[in-house]
Amino acid sequence: MKFPGSVLVSVVLFVAETAAALCLSGAYRAAGDRMWQWLTLLFALLPCALVQLSLVFIHRDVSRDRPLVLLLHLLQLGPLVRCVEVFYIYFHAGRVEEPYVSITKKRQMPKDGYSEEVEKEVGQAEGKLCTHRSAFSRASVIQAFLGSAPQLTLQLYICVLQQEITAARSVFMVLSLLSIVYGALRCNILAIKIKYDDYDISVKPAAYLCIFMWRSFEIATRVIVLVLFSSVLQIWTLPVVLVNFFVFFFYPWILFWQSKSPFPENIEKALSRVGTTIVLCLLTFLYAGINMFCWSAVQVKLNDPDLINKSQNWYRLTVYYMLRFIENAFLLLMWYIYKTDIYLYVCAPLLVLQLLIGYCMAILFMLVFYQFCHPCKKLFSSSITEGLLSCFKFLCFVCKPPKSTRVTDKAELKSSENADGSQSSNKTTDSQNGNRHQSVSSNA
Repeated sequence: MKFPGSVLVSVVLFVAETAAALCLSGAYRAAGDRMWQWLTLLFALLPCALVQLSLVFIHRDVSRDRPLVLLLHLLQLGPLVRCVEVFYIYFHAGRVEEPYVSITKKRQMPKDGYSEEVEKEVGQAEGKLCTHRSAFSRASVIQAFLGSAPQLTLQLYICVLQQEITAARSVFMVLSLLSIVYGALRCNILAIKIKYDDYDISVKPAAYLCIFMWRSFEIATRVIVLVLFSSVLQIWTLPVVLVNFFVFFFYPWILFWQSKSPFPENIEKALSRVGTTIVLCLLTFLYAGINMFCWSAVQVKLNDPDLINKSQNWYRLTVYYMLRFIENAFLLLMWYIYKTDIYLYVCAPLLVLQLLIGYCMAILFMLVFYQFCHPCKKLFSSSITEGLLSCFKFLCFVCKPPKSTRVTDKAELKSSENADGSQSSNKTTDSQNGNRHQSVSSNA
């Protein structure tokens, strides 16, 4: 039985970040910065409430008679209680004989084109631990992108405006960045396990390292670009954020309406149609929040029973990173044009170059992960290099002019060449005739 290290990391980051947010909020109150105080509290408490709701929903505590657990969740102590429960199950597993076990069938990764199916006995304790790991993975994603990412952006923005980085603020920003990167990492692992649920998957340390570097460069550069842009063009910050958010929020719904599929009813039996709609809206809300800062490894598909798109779409990945790179470059250009005296001692061209190179480094680590370190790369119908080549060929084909216009252009070019040739021949014949007349007149 695996040690529940992911649960421990999630709880440590959750508690440390919440405590740091409360301390920093108290510091802002003491300094008289009421606006920064309330914004810091908002970005700290809102994800806490959503984390409690997600844990209660996944464990189905509402339909079970557990009033004490629900009370502790109301007091925002749900993750601590769940963590204690996880380690109690882990350390007491094997001491008592399981009353019954379930048998799961998992396929191994193909070797030489063959894939064996292996049966495995799963006891009650291991099944409960698996449920807890899944719940804490989802809670980490919610905490990362609905709390830590806005919090990191806010604190870095305050540092730029005040031109000061305090010790408390720097520690808090480091914790927030670690929470975001860890949430993105858990999102990647969740996507792999959901897409390839039939296979026995083992993620190697090299894969974790590639994901960590990929997400660190991507999220750090994205946050810095947003902060730089908002520090010089505050009035345009809200439109940029809202356009990004609503595009990703409504995109799964537009695909769902185009598919004309029936409304999903199998999310939770106890939920009414209104409750199901609220859950789906929260899911797309989280999806939009993730894509605001980085590529969402889990693609929402509302007409699928699992609500997840299990196909590997290289085109969508390529388009996302191309558009995001163009957007980051444009925001940096606007910052460079309208930068104020705050950045008097900053080498602006060097900073822009570093941020663009940092984003390219994120793309490089992503390519390395999908090409060499992905645990299920043998199951890909095409490698990422082949997918990217086909994407670029498609984009080049789209950018080419139509064949009819090229034919007409060639015809016009030929006709113009013929006309020029006839004119030049006429000129030469005229000059020859003139020379003949001159020679005749001279002889006469």
